[in-house]
Amino acid sequence: MDALALLHERVSVARLGGDMPDQAVLDNLFKAALRAPDHGMLRPWRFLTIGGDARLALGDLFVAAQGDAVLSDLEMARLRSKTLRAPLIVVVVAVLTEHPKIPQLEQLLSAAAAAQNLLLAAHAQGLGAIWRTGDMAYHEVVRAGLGVAAHEQIVGYLYVGQVEGKTHLLPNLSVAAYVTDWPGARPVEGN
Repeated sequence: MDALALLHERVSVARLGGDMPDQAVLDNLFKAALRAPDHGMLRPWRFLTIGGDARLALGDLFVAAQGDAVLSDLEMARLRSKTLRAPLIVVVVAVLTEHPKIPQLEQLLSAAAAAQNLLLAAHAQGLGAIWRTGDMAYHEVVRAGLGVAAHEQIVGYLYVGQVEGKTHLLPNLSVAAYVTDWPGARPVEGN
């Protein structure tokens, strides 16, 4: 696939199925993720792959995160089913460290760029993917259950699989609506 076509055509795909991607496909996903911009070469990321029955365990973790809340069987089933929306879930974790020159925000953005590279690599290999967050990306019970340390942050859950059904087409946005030329600094009054 042409690189520009890849960048212009990628969309989030919510309806995913099929089998767990094979090892060669997974290797391509993570090789792409590891090429994300990385100030200082800190490699401020790690990835958890969740497939097969581990998705059921993640669903149980989502239910456990509800604590003492009284949930109906339907509500519990809905929470558990979220983890079965794709054959593979990749949890992208930002590993944030104190650094004298590289703010943690830059490290977080680097991990987000790694997630985007992974989505692009999925599309390049004919797979669909979607990036999700929500409450379960921030809940302490889920973080603990996934082994996310205090200095780490879940960037998102990337659901990856074969596209099922039609994908929605995004509108072609006008570049001019989002890009302007900067004319240079304006004088500050009073100086």
